[in-house]
Amino acid sequence: MSDPQALKQEILRLTREYSRQVHGNFRPAADPERQPWQPGTTIPYAGRVFTEEEVEAAVGSTLDFWLTLGTEGEAFQKELAAFLGVRHSLLVNSGSSANLVAISALTSAKLPEARRIKPGDEVITVAAGFPTTVAPIVQVGAVPVFIDADPITGNARCDQLEAAYSAGKTKAVMMAHALGNPFDLAVTLAFCQKYDLWLVEDNCDALGCSYSMPRELAESLGFSENSPGLDEGPDRVIRWTGTWGDISTQSFYPPHHLTMGEGGAVNIVRDQKLKVIAESFRDWGRDCWCPSGIDNTCNKRFGWQLGELPEGYDHKYTYSHLGFNLKPLDPQAAIGRVQLRRLPEFIEARKLNWETLRRGLAAHEDVLEFALPTHATAWDPEQGFSWDASGCRTDCSWFGFKIAVKPTAVFSRTELAQELDRNQIGNRMLFGGNLVRQPAFVQLKQDRPEALRVVGDLADSDQIMTNTLFLGTYPGLTAEMLQAEIGVIQAFAGG
Repeated sequence: MSDPQALKQEILRLTREYSRQVHGNFRPAADPERQPWQPGTTIPYAGRVFTEEEVEAAVGSTLDFWLTLGTEGEAFQKELAAFLGVRHSLLVNSGSSANLVAISALTSAKLPEARRIKPGDEVITVAAGFPTTVAPIVQVGAVPVFIDADPITGNARCDQLEAAYSAGKTKAVMMAHALGNPFDLAVTLAFCQKYDLWLVEDNCDALGCSYSMPRELAESLGFSENSPGLDEGPDRVIRWTGTWGDISTQSFYPPHHLTMGEGGAVNIVRDQKLKVIAESFRDWGRDCWCPSGIDNTCNKRFGWQLGELPEGYDHKYTYSHLGFNLKPLDPQAAIGRVQLRRLPEFIEARKLNWETLRRGLAAHEDVLEFALPTHATAWDPEQGFSWDASGCRTDCSWFGFKIAVKPTAVFSRTELAQELDRNQIGNRMLFGGNLVRQPAFVQLKQDRPEALRVVGDLADSDQIMTNTLFLGTYPGLTAEMLQAEIGVIQAFAGG
């Protein structure tokens, strides 16, 4: 009889060899074994970037056949939390599920009554973005209050937060760092502190982005320590996005900063109680916190009396929330652990790719408008970014390269997108554009006018919807691919 472990190692050796032969075009752009891009073939805006290590991890975990979230998942959760410097990370099956779990956790009766989100309470969000940042607010019975977005940064107009506030109604702010560009965290945190509001950071586009502020300001907002691996000196505090609010969310869908195929995470920044609540909503709503396959970690499995259940009812089948089952699989977590080790190089590649596109298109500022990081006031090819007087800075691990077509151009955003399509260059709108114009939200307002609220006319979100698209910055883009993109846009914009 053969040795099972030796057989497994042989399977994994062959797996690595198969992946090297078949998946060469998915390797990082800087990898010397990466298959060269062929001119005239598709340039995706995003995609999976991996080597044989991820494939081996997935196959190895599958051979063990635990399948449901287990040791790989537990390890990934700890490693992600350690990278970010948060209290806990909980794996879920998508970034959209992460947003659903995050906002659901804030509805729990286990929270203080004054802070708990109840049906009819309001959550401030931004109009321009992805729908599943907002849909969970509606799904838990709360009312999204839409503020406008800045066409340059793509982020919320945080100067409208005060106008959106309603005493006794507003309970939270929940919005995304758009395309890997942090929103104005200093203003948002001060606003949330003033009114004792929750802050949920949708960090799905922004893993590896950082935000810094003068130490005196940071300490006034309750922050004195840097995130792990980040240091801007004694006079400043620098932290990853996703670590400033109360809860943050991640997506591991292939276009994002790392991938598990599908998958996401809920990051609990400080409060241990939120971890137990979020885990309950992720895991059917159960009150028990034992991991799958493990019993009685509380040593009183049959010693509880909750709700109207008889005393001693099995704690593993006691439910304190109306929850879901939103866990991913353990083989996905095995892939994620390898991807997490690549994250620092992925972050730098995204920054470099953005810079390459910006330099290559600098001559077309007469017809194209480019993004700036939050708090930046200008970009110069020699000096880089110049900054506003707030003392706050952003360092973006860009999810995408945002371009807006100026009104003075003789072509439209749609015509530019069509030209890119003709040349097989991947491009996307800024997700849903102005979400209140989307059919689902138009119908919601027709059915229940009280189900959402809008601040102002959202003219800038309309402008984003009409004039903006973005290109990719993902780590699979080679120098040749980026130059091909630049050449097509130069010819079109200058023609």
